[in-house]
Amino acid sequence: MSQVIKVGFLGAGDIADLHAVGLRACPQAELTGIFDIDRAKAADKAKQYGCRSYNSCEDMLADPEIDAVFVLTPLDDHHDGSVLSLEAGKHVLVEKPAAFSISQIKNMMKVASASGKICMPVHNYLYEDSVTRTRELLDSGRLGDLVAIYVMYNIHHPEHVAARYPGVIRQILTHHSYITLHLGGVPRRVMAMASTINNGSVEKENLAMALLELEGGALAHLQASFAADDHTADNWTFAIKVVGTEGATRFSHADWVQNAKAAVHSHTYSAYHYSIGNTARFFIERCLIAGQSPLSGLDDAIDCQRIIEAIEESLESGRSISLQE
Repeated sequence: MSQVIKVGFLGAGDIADLHAVGLRACPQAELTGIFDIDRAKAADKAKQYGCRSYNSCEDMLADPEIDAVFVLTPLDDHHDGSVLSLEAGKHVLVEKPAAFSISQIKNMMKVASASGKICMPVHNYLYEDSVTRTRELLDSGRLGDLVAIYVMYNIHHPEHVAARYPGVIRQILTHHSYITLHLGGVPRRVMAMASTINNGSVEKENLAMALLELEGGALAHLQASFAADDHTADNWTFAIKVVGTEGATRFSHADWVQNAKAAVHSHTYSAYHYSIGNTARFFIERCLIAGQSPLSGLDDAIDCQRIIEAIEESLESGRSISLQE
């Protein structure tokens, strides 16, 4: 494989902009082309990125110059886009959630294995320096025994925007779930509550909380909201806190803020942008070129999906759900 990895984007939504910036910062990557079912949007993004626009997904996957595909479509298309790309002999970086169900993720794993290609989920916060350092502190024992993990998210999304998403559980708590898996392992039990707070135009939940029991007795508190911003002094716009018997760590979007609106956000939370770039760069340089494994793979995406489905089952049943096999 060439030391310059040529990438095609499947999907031209807002997240494509962040991945494009990430690739520009990676000297061993080149954004070659893009396809979206909205051909006009794809053409506009291709002009913006300085790459070509394809007439169809098949045209892009048939291009021998393309080494890897970034699947940046809505959730419902993650499985099919990844499988088609793998079968075409392309490596795949797929946005989170990796797929809609465990069976879909298992099929993606099967196709990736058969093709000999890498399929890596965008579990981007694991490539954030603060989270990497936290994992190292836990592994070394310097934080002592794990006591609690808190992952909080409060970023207002207007109703017309929130309506495009599958709800905060799958759209946002997926992040919280893979972070918890990475730092605290597979939980034993999950209990959750959720609600919808808006003008009636959003059907899916826009507020959710879950409590997870971890191995060793530690607990994790996961919370996500599209309903309101938190602009208090020490806000929970997006925050991760890990508490151990011998120390604690903290990461917050509020520590890295630009006074400019970004998409639907009231500010530009720079750390999120950097985490996307770090993920793309790790995929290109460490996985595809150096042959290393991702920090989080499709097996982790399956465990993540189990947590999400347990949260949904807890909401439906009103009880805690065991995750023990």
